[in-house]
Amino acid sequence: MDFTFSEEQRAAVEAARAVFSDVAPDSAPSPALTPGAVAEDIDRRLWSELARTDLLGLTLSPDHGGAGLDPIALCLVLRESAKVLARVPLLESCAVAMAVQRYGGSAIAAELLPRAGRGELILTVGANGRSGHDPAELAVAARPYEENGEGGGSGASAGGSGWVLDGVQSAVPWAQAADWIAVPAHTAEDRPVLALVPRARDGVTLADQVSTSGERLAEVRLDGVRVTAHELIDAPGCWEWLRSLLTTGTCALALGLGERVLAMTAEYTGKREQFGFPVATFQAVAVQAADRYIDLRAMEATLWQAAWRISSDAGGPLPTAGDVAVAKIWASDGVRRVVQTAQHLHGGFGADTDYPLHRFHAWAKQIELSLGPAAAHEEALGDLLAAHPLG
Repeated sequence: MDFTFSEEQRAAVEAARAVFSDVAPDSAPSPALTPGAVAEDIDRRLWSELARTDLLGLTLSPDHGGAGLDPIALCLVLRESAKVLARVPLLESCAVAMAVQRYGGSAIAAELLPRAGRGELILTVGANGRSGHDPAELAVAARPYEENGEGGGSGASAGGSGWVLDGVQSAVPWAQAADWIAVPAHTAEDRPVLALVPRARDGVTLADQVSTSGERLAEVRLDGVRVTAHELIDAPGCWEWLRSLLTTGTCALALGLGERVLAMTAEYTGKREQFGFPVATFQAVAVQAADRYIDLRAMEATLWQAAWRISSDAGGPLPTAGDVAVAKIWASDGVRRVVQTAQHLHGGFGADTDYPLHRFHAWAKQIELSLGPAAAHEEALGDLLAAHPLG
């Protein structure tokens, strides 16, 4: 395998580093000291800067004003964003836009994608279902409706004009700031579909929730919400592909956060002295740091394998979902171990709310559990191995 990045991908990383260089992880109130959410809105200044530097349209085709790069490029930018705990829906908005571009019709693509690339509208997605444990598409039912208000047929085209959605998606990230919410749902035939719903559409209500990292989430309730035929994507594989992209993007966030935390730990232990020597020179400290470095390299290798499978549609002994599961297992377990070791090696200083490490710990826990902890993906990987025996 050759994970050498292209010139365009390396240029995206440099642009991202320039944008994120002015972002301070301490820019919002501490989640440890704030009851409720740390802020009411996303970092609008940063969002505008990402749009100005064309990073929001990085993975959109030139037809929609984008650069035409692949999910690997998005993961590279996400990796940089996590190093500063960027408070923007970069993963969600870009991932939904890519799914619309890949699977959606020309009408909805023309309506959403150019504006999303310019940062004029924000997209998000409900990927957690009702509880976070069951498949997200099972939490919302989609049924066709006809002009006379009566249901019928197997789709909106069967004499109808659209779909009606009923159900709940919990813990939807950045929903209050989003203009459109992508909602996975299931039809009467248990076929997964993806509905694109304006946040202000009649029947959509949002209830505030708060993440482990202190960011605002929302329970999105849909009561008889109508969407037109072109606002619902029923192409086979759409929701599965989007969920795989979201999961892989979460692995990129875990990697970037872990790398920043290990760098903070190296800096601190290199300056902190005991018995007249930097604690970084002590064997027990060096061994723990080395173990976490190995975790990060494993997280990196499995991340790029999953991102490459999604980007290339390449075949393999297992479906792409297998590589995504392996990446998320390493990301969830690895980022947890990295922040725990960092807290240990920082001593009491790591818990000081005037020092940003506690923020990284909170974000790491959120990332670890997002879209399923390691145990959930181990179970999914086991099912894939049972269905596709190797050798």
